[in-house]
Amino acid sequence: CRRAEADPDICGDKQEKYRLCAHVFCLFFATLLPRQNSDHVGLMGFLARDIQLAVRRAAQKHCCVCGQSGATIMCCEENCNSWFHLPCAKEGGCVTQYIPDYSSYCPEHRPEQDVQVTPEPGTECPICMEPVEDEKTFRTLVCPACKRAWFHRDCIQGQAMRAGLLCLHCPFCRDIKEFLAQMFILGIRVPFRLVPPTWEDNDAFADLGGRHSRCNAKKCLYPGGREESEDEGPWELLLCISCAAEGTHRRCSRLRKSVLFWECDSCA
Repeated sequence: CRRAEADPDICGDKQEKYRLCAHVFCLFFATLLPRQNSDHVGLMGFLARDIQLAVRRAAQKHCCVCGQSGATIMCCEENCNSWFHLPCAKEGGCVTQYIPDYSSYCPEHRPEQDVQVTPEPGTECPICMEPVEDEKTFRTLVCPACKRAWFHRDCIQGQAMRAGLLCLHCPFCRDIKEFLAQMFILGIRVPFRLVPPTWEDNDAFADLGGRHSRCNAKKCLYPGGREESEDEGPWELLLCISCAAEGTHRRCSRLRKSVLFWECDSCA
């Protein structure tokens, strides 16, 4: 791809051997570059002589996105002669499918979502909470299962990299099977990993498992303070039945012993 640095989410890590350097997915997507049966042969299973031949061939091909030579990826559509660099794919609206056989498509022949819906005015991406476009486009996708979750391509790509194959699902309906199949077809890279999602690294959300333990009444009457409570009686702490994010001592909110549930002002 002739880049020293490229988006690792798209191109993968750089590999170096035999005085050759290439991004993992630049190798996998390169047209007419055969791969051996073992990763231990050559560079990730690609022979040095075959890589050099692909580079020489690419010197005669110009990228349909940036116009520069060195394009190694040809559109898979029959009789289409469009070539492009892998780092240029997203910018130019090309689709690269990160599943065997690593098919690639130019903007004219790329797969589109076959869902006859449009987002409501003001619809926001549930990942970044910013508005999406008012129709399906290359950069605006919709969940094929619930047809309610609209998101930016960049947002769902970032989510996929953090979640991995075992944890990625629709942010709204939590569908997995149909959602994943569509994301692969549309060119979203979903890495396979056996470790937990990256957002669970270093117990980053461990505090979310703690039970709320503070009285949020405007005036707390308990002599021990808002942070203290008792297991029963007037100083028992009841949590909001809807959000569980606020609490009150029975006496602080004038709740009788017969009252089993309480709801905070925000939820009520």
